[in-house]
Amino acid sequence: MKNYPITISRDKEVHHFEVGEYLHHNGESCKVKVFQEGKLVASFEPDDYNFLYICQNPGELEEELLYLLADQIEAHHPHGINKDLNQNI
Repeated sequence: MKNYPITISRDKEVHHFEVGEYLHHNGESCKVKVFQEGKLVASFEPDDYNFLYICQNPGELEEELLYLLADQIEAHHPHGINKDLNQNI
């Protein structure tokens, strides 16, 4: 899947991110990775109901910003992000 941009405005600041969905075979790495200025800043994993939860936060983003990111990523995938590698939507 091709990466896509997400822009979030919060507290008079504009944050630009690039989001990519990655297949993982061993279940040890996160499914959705978020980059800012080319650096990995966060990653998310879908739960059994296709809601994203925070997997990693190496950019030490504020929790509220992470929740906004998850909401925007979920909105970009109206049918959910599939955990199963064999079920592509």
